[in-house]
Amino acid sequence: MELKNQKSRYKRLCNWFTNKQKENKPSNSLHEIEDESYEYGGNVSLQSMEFDSCISTNKLRIFVGTWNVAGRSPVGSLDVDLDEWLNLKSSADIYVLGFQEIVPLKTSTVIGAENPSVATNWNNLIGKTLSNDENYYKKIEGSNKKKYKMVASKKMVGVFISVWLKEQVLEKYCVSNVRVCSVACGVMGYLGNKGCVGVSMLIEGTSFCFVVAHLASGEKKGDEGRRNYQVQEIFRRTSFPRTTKIHQHHPLTILGHDRIFWFGDLNYRLYLKDHLARHLIRKQDWKALQEFDQLQKELQEGGVFEGWKEGNIEFAPTYKYSSSTSNIYCGSGLPSRSGEKQRTPAWCDRILWYGKGVEQLHYIRSESKFSDHRPVSALFSTQIEIKSSNRGLLELDNIPPTMLHSNHGVSKGEEDENPTSLSLLMKNV
Repeated sequence: MELKNQKSRYKRLCNWFTNKQKENKPSNSLHEIEDESYEYGGNVSLQSMEFDSCISTNKLRIFVGTWNVAGRSPVGSLDVDLDEWLNLKSSADIYVLGFQEIVPLKTSTVIGAENPSVATNWNNLIGKTLSNDENYYKKIEGSNKKKYKMVASKKMVGVFISVWLKEQVLEKYCVSNVRVCSVACGVMGYLGNKGCVGVSMLIEGTSFCFVVAHLASGEKKGDEGRRNYQVQEIFRRTSFPRTTKIHQHHPLTILGHDRIFWFGDLNYRLYLKDHLARHLIRKQDWKALQEFDQLQKELQEGGVFEGWKEGNIEFAPTYKYSSSTSNIYCGSGLPSRSGEKQRTPAWCDRILWYGKGVEQLHYIRSESKFSDHRPVSALFSTQIEIKSSNRGLLELDNIPPTMLHSNHGVSKGEEDENPTSLSLLMKNV
C-alpha cells in the first residue's frame, strides 16, 4: 500500500511539473515524460529511482582449496602442512575447503553407514589452524569468540566440504539460506565413492555455490568420457532443498547461483605419452604441457564446462607421487612398492569458477607429502550486492531558488487540495 501511495504521489508530482512547463513555455511543444528523468526548462532535473532498493557492492576474499588425502586420517603433525596450504599470512574472509578420500574407498566405507567422527576430526584441525593454534579463541570485547566460524559441513563417503567465515563477516553481512546436498555417481552410477557434495548460501543479495567433486579415475582412452558424464549427472541431479522463506532468492540448481566454484580431484589427465610428459615436467614447460590437458580441452572447446574459467597453471602436476619417495612421481625409473599404481603425472586437482564479479588473485599448489596428491588452492576477490531500502527517494538537481517557496505557481487552496506539490516533494526527500 505504501509503495502504491508513493508511486501515486510521484505521478501527481510529474503532472504538476508538466503544468508548469505549459505555463512557462506556451510556444514550445511539450515533450512527454520518459523513463527515469525529466528536465524542466533546462534547470530542473527530476529523477526517480523507480522505487527500488538501492544496490551497492562490497568485496570479499574467498579461499578455495582442494586436497585428496588418500584415505588418511588427520594427525597432529599435519598442523604445519595445513598452515602452509591455508596461507594464513594472506588471510581470507571465507575459507572453503574440499577433501577427497578422507576415508579409504573400500566396500565397508562405500556401502556402510557414514562415520561422522572423521569429518569432526578434520573440522577440529581446520578450526585450530584458522585460529592460530593456542589463540583458538580470541578475546573480543571481553568475550571468547572464534576468529572463524564454521557455517557448513557435509560428508559423503570420502568427499567432504567445510566452509568457514570470519566472525566480522557474519556480524557485518546477512548470511542466510545455507543449504547442503550431495550427488553419488560412483559404482553403478549411484554409490558415493565418486560424486560431489555442495553448499549453497546467500550473502546479502548474492548467491554462492561451492561444489567439491571426485570424478572417475583412469588414464585409458575414453576415461575422460566417464568424467564428462559424471559432471553432467552432477549438474542434472543437484538440487538444494527449498527454504521456508519464499521471499528470498534461493536457487535450487548449481547454475542458478550468481557465483559458483567447482573444485576437487577432477581426475582429468594428459593426452600425452608418459616419457614425453616427464620430459616437459623436467623442463618446467607448463604452457606446453597444458596443450595436452584434457580439462583445458573441455574448457576451450565448450564441453561440459562451457563458459567456466580456470586460472593459469604455473605449477607442476599434482598427481601421482610415490608414497615411498615422497617428492618423486610414481614410475620414475625407481623401484616401487608392490601394488603401487604407475601413472603419468597429471593435474588432477583443479579449481574452476563461473559467474561475473570474480577475480582470481592466485592459483598455487602446496608441498605437503601427506598423500600422493599435492593440495591446491586459489584466492579470489568477489563482489557481493548489498541492498538498502530507499524506496520512494527522489533526487532534484539544479533547483531554481524561486522554487524553494512552497506557493510558487500554486495557490493556497490548490496546495491544500493537492499536497503533492513542492511541499510534499521536500517531505519525501
